[in-house]
Amino acid sequence: MAPLPPRNLLAEEASPYLRQHKENPVHWRPWLPAALEEARSLQRPILLSIGYAACHWCHVMAHESFENEEVASVMNRLFVNIKVDREERPDIDQIYMAALSATGEQGGWPLTMFLTPEGKPFWGGTYFPREPRYGRPGFVQVLEAVHKAWINNREEIERGADTLTDHVHGQLAPIAARAELSPDRLSTFAESVNGMIDRQRGGLHGAPKFPNAPFMNVLWLNYLQTGKESHRDAVLMTLKQMLAGGIYDHVGGGLARYSTDAEWLVPHFEKMLYDNVQLIRLASWAYSRTGDDLLRIRIEETAEWLLREMRMPGGAFASSLDADSEGEEGRFYLWTEEQIREILGGDSVRLFGTFELAKPAGWEGKPILHRKRKPDHAGDEEEAFLRSALDRLREVRAKRVPPGRDEKILVDWNGQAIVSLVQAGRILSRPDWVKAAIQAFRFIVGSMEAGRLPHSILGTKRLFPAIASDYAAMMNAAISIFEASGERSYLEQARGWLDALDRWYADENGTGYYLSASDNPDVPMRIRGDMDDAMTSSTGQIIEALTRLATIESDYALQERAVAIAEAAIGRVATQRYGQAGIVFAAALALQPMKLLIAEDRGDQAYISVANRNSDPRRVDLWVPTGSSQANLLPGGVSPDLSQAGAWLCTGQLCLPPIQDPVELEITLRRAGIGRS
Repeated sequence: MAPLPPRNLLAEEASPYLRQHKENPVHWRPWLPAALEEARSLQRPILLSIGYAACHWCHVMAHESFENEEVASVMNRLFVNIKVDREERPDIDQIYMAALSATGEQGGWPLTMFLTPEGKPFWGGTYFPREPRYGRPGFVQVLEAVHKAWINNREEIERGADTLTDHVHGQLAPIAARAELSPDRLSTFAESVNGMIDRQRGGLHGAPKFPNAPFMNVLWLNYLQTGKESHRDAVLMTLKQMLAGGIYDHVGGGLARYSTDAEWLVPHFEKMLYDNVQLIRLASWAYSRTGDDLLRIRIEETAEWLLREMRMPGGAFASSLDADSEGEEGRFYLWTEEQIREILGGDSVRLFGTFELAKPAGWEGKPILHRKRKPDHAGDEEEAFLRSALDRLREVRAKRVPPGRDEKILVDWNGQAIVSLVQAGRILSRPDWVKAAIQAFRFIVGSMEAGRLPHSILGTKRLFPAIASDYAAMMNAAISIFEASGERSYLEQARGWLDALDRWYADENGTGYYLSASDNPDVPMRIRGDMDDAMTSSTGQIIEALTRLATIESDYALQERAVAIAEAAIGRVATQRYGQAGIVFAAALALQPMKLLIAEDRGDQAYISVANRNSDPRRVDLWVPTGSSQANLLPGGVSPDLSQAGAWLCTGQLCLPPIQDPVELEITLRRAGIGRS
């Protein structure tokens, strides 16, 4: 293998984050076998820096250190320097983030890890300032201290690295006995989450405050399963407080990644695709149950933001928007009272009857717009006025320099976006959202090669192979579009992706799947995708996809397999301190899946409209025209009478008597959604 040239090698990478660093004087390498071989050949430790395009502190560290000639000179002399986009390579990120956590350090990005030439971690941190401050040593001091330790104590460091690597492997690819599934497991876990809820503000206690969608999903599902109203109320309060705070962009729609305070007030302004599509999904479930019009408005605003600002040519969705513009965090989003009064004139008085500008202690930017004192729906007329006034602000804001957009298309995030748009489109009778979701789906399918999905797409560049969550998310997307359209080709595509999962990702004993493909040449270890981060884990998404596919096709063998995989996953995460919510949620779905069969002519829509507005995460919907001769539509191979319009609701292998009145179906679905399934 030819040696790599002594220069920065990021200019040709597909990742916008890596390309942000292409002008650095650091001799950056992407994560690839040649870079690892360079470290082994030179017997130098590796300096691994992991971040993502919208990461504010990643930008800070880059400006302070990576763009500095003196710092770069030290890095180039002492280390082989590798830069990784965590969104492009979540498999690499999870390994080294777990290593950092195992050393007792708090995780976060930028992740800065030092590795042996064999890629084994031995020490690390997150952001290091160029000069000593914030109680942290200066970055050059860190570099020189690590180098000195490597020279003087290499054998000890390598022994520690071996031990740490074994620990990480045991944590991320554990072998454990299966645990029997039971409804009590969901309830117990949900109760533990409920105990962490901030009863005044929603979300989890303390600061910073994240949306924590996997936790909220568990609470909502347990409410549906048991009727426990405190769990429902925790979710509704979280949504209400979060969507009234500054973390939500009231002018343009969409949610920031987190608030730095405990009040949902001061956002960390980056906007991530995954946060917003998970918001649409959770808020849609809540709106379907409550009919809260302010939830409906927030769903509409966020979906419109998604389609307006995140949609790429071809119809798929970009990854994120930066927190910064013109070198200042939040500059694009913030207003002074004088600016708003100048734009709105006399209407500003009415706007400030609902909205406020806040500048809390420690915040150095302009004030933050929010409506925390009036988080409830103000009435149709007033909400229409407010939206019109905010649209006038958005027109002015559009002339500002916008934050940077990470335009890479991540397949798993897009799969989740498709599911959310289809679900919200059905609930709110927005066929245009469903159409947009189908266009995104077709773009992803068109990006496949040799029957395999990529993980990341940017222009003509594709990153292969995919990770397991890409297949799971796209399987769920295909099933959701099938529910909306009735076109069986989507189920056939889902089956094809299941075959690919089985071929490239299945483990050796049939208990689940690895995150990385078996032919991926550069992963230091194959790990399972068991742990949630801001999104449900890969394993959780796979269990949900298998359960939904098995239920909609009445495939009992596949259902048994989904349960077995869920049992193995529950066994693995039983002692995990965090990150298991997605698996608990999916395992509960696998234990008690629901299926609604509707026989109705598509033009009639009486039963279909009832199903659409009564969304339930446990349920899959199957529509067939009256007079259909399709077989195996219900569990156990039961053949219903499809000669006239009607509906059949089944839980597991048991079905209720036929429902032959849309009003009765409405009553039945409402009852099934509050602990009487």
